[in-house]
Amino acid sequence: MTTTLLHRPAPVSGERAELDTLLQEGLEKLAARLKSTAVLRDQAGGHAAAERELIRASGLLALTIPQELGGLGGELDALYRVIRRIAQVDSALAHVLGFHHLQLYGVHLYDGPAALRHADRHLRETAEQRLFWGNALNPVDTRLVATQEAGGWRLDGVKSFCSGALGSDRLTLSAHTERGEYLIGIVPTRREGVQVEHDWDAFGQRQTDSGTVRFEQVRLADEELLQLPGAVASPRATLRSQIAQLIMTHLYLGIAEGAFEEARLYTQTHSKPWFASGAPRAADDVLIQHRYGDLWLHVRAAQAVAEAAVNRLQWALDRGRALTAHERGEVAIAGAEAKVLAHRAALQVSSQIFELTGARSTSGKLGLDRFWRNARVHTLHDPVDYKLRDLGRYQLDGRVPDATAYS
Repeated sequence: MTTTLLHRPAPVSGERAELDTLLQEGLEKLAARLKSTAVLRDQAGGHAAAERELIRASGLLALTIPQELGGLGGELDALYRVIRRIAQVDSALAHVLGFHHLQLYGVHLYDGPAALRHADRHLRETAEQRLFWGNALNPVDTRLVATQEAGGWRLDGVKSFCSGALGSDRLTLSAHTERGEYLIGIVPTRREGVQVEHDWDAFGQRQTDSGTVRFEQVRLADEELLQLPGAVASPRATLRSQIAQLIMTHLYLGIAEGAFEEARLYTQTHSKPWFASGAPRAADDVLIQHRYGDLWLHVRAAQAVAEAAVNRLQWALDRGRALTAHERGEVAIAGAEAKVLAHRAALQVSSQIFELTGARSTSGKLGLDRFWRNARVHTLHDPVDYKLRDLGRYQLDGRVPDATAYS
């Protein structure tokens, strides 16, 4: 019987203690290490090879893998807690870690041979070898073509926006056949013909390793297929996009929280009061207090709605194959609510903090601008206006979103 990420036995007390210790102590140690170099690395850009090794050594690559396969057995709440905490100090590496776990969830959500027959092997190898997974599944980039051969497929073409691909050990990919059918598979990143390019040059999220991957006569075996060509994904399988959307939500939420906290501390310790305020400290200025209160409400609303969305998604995962299309659509509504609020919180907080901290806070050595740049780049992943459209349709007509890679 195949073990899954979706229906796992409750961990015994010793295993739960190991997970709790990692989340309480190991996560904080990792966050502190990443924070200590975050500003300089953001300015330098490039591949954070040393920091990715810190993540590998932390044990967090096995967070969502069941205990019986060598992992820690963490569920969605633990995953999103980790993503959010790391995003408070380094949203680029939070993205890399989050998308690693997105690939692991995908291994069990699909219905192809790699999922139904070989999922346990992939997860056990990941835990034992501390493998890092990357993403080459960009569904809107259709330049990667799969040509059928004996026992498998030949991959030729390009994929863009491949988060975490550089420095990874495994890649999840999507391709189109010559008949236009869509398939999803797994390949080792170092397989012959796979070339990961170091060409990601956005002004934010600079260390997500989200560049281009080129495939030249790359072999993809039938047993490495997660989704067979032309297969219609089940409601359960389409939950992958909802896991992805809430990864982004928690990235945005972490950015908002991190920006708010750094600004708050700066205002308390360094900001000078405006002469017209009559306040002895900037923190005593009633207008500064008013603005911090307003910004906090953006954060607090996003926190509350994100928690509800995570609970709804976990409920759907626990439903397994009994999940209906309408139930899946209601998960997407909850996710859309959370993402819109987190999107707004990240942009509002990260841009407005400078009005509260003052001119000196724009010093490059502080790096406070990285929060806005990271939020601005990542919130362009898919247009938030379409989330609002989906929410409006649901309120007006009870229509749930169509299941796509983004909704």
